[in-house]
Amino acid sequence: MYFAALLARTEDGWEASDTELDDVEAMSDITDLAREASAGAEDDTVLVFIEQEDAWFGVIRVDGEEDPRIYVSDAAAAARSSYGEILLTDELLGKDPDQDELDALDLDGTEDGEPDRSDEDGDEDDDAGASAEAVPAGPIGDTRILADLGVSEKELLALDTTDALGEIAEALGASEVLETVR
Repeated sequence: MYFAALLARTEDGWEASDTELDDVEAMSDITDLAREASAGAEDDTVLVFIEQEDAWFGVIRVDGEEDPRIYVSDAAAAARSSYGEILLTDELLGKDPDQDELDALDLDGTEDGEPDRSDEDGDEDDDAGASAEAVPAGPIGDTRILADLGVSEKELLALDTTDALGEIAEALGASEVLETVR
């Protein structure tokens, strides 16, 4: 079970709204949702909370037109989740997107009409295994994402996935508004 909410910081405090991620296919979609939730000035801070029950949680921070900042509590668990995969951008994982495009070309010497003998030799590459190895277990991303809002790097890393978003909201002074959308 997933839970997703937007917390927008306004002059009057935090405003929360739950959000549907059904139409979200990329990080840019989440960023657009966050910017739409910003009711006030262009530089308002919007936090997107996403959690998969007891497995992992993620925080995306959008400050105005700046690039989003991302933190994921357990990258390996998130990689097994459709919404988690969206958060695990190439940049976050330290991958070179151009290299991924080259790898996808599958230049194995069979381009000139030579038969592909990988099936015969049993050397078929396991793409799923390779991608799982590329995602580290444990936290990934900007661990200082909430430091200026009252949640230090140490506190963020120490959060248990059971109620991490509630604890973050409490530290922000937004626990009541978050509970209204839960």
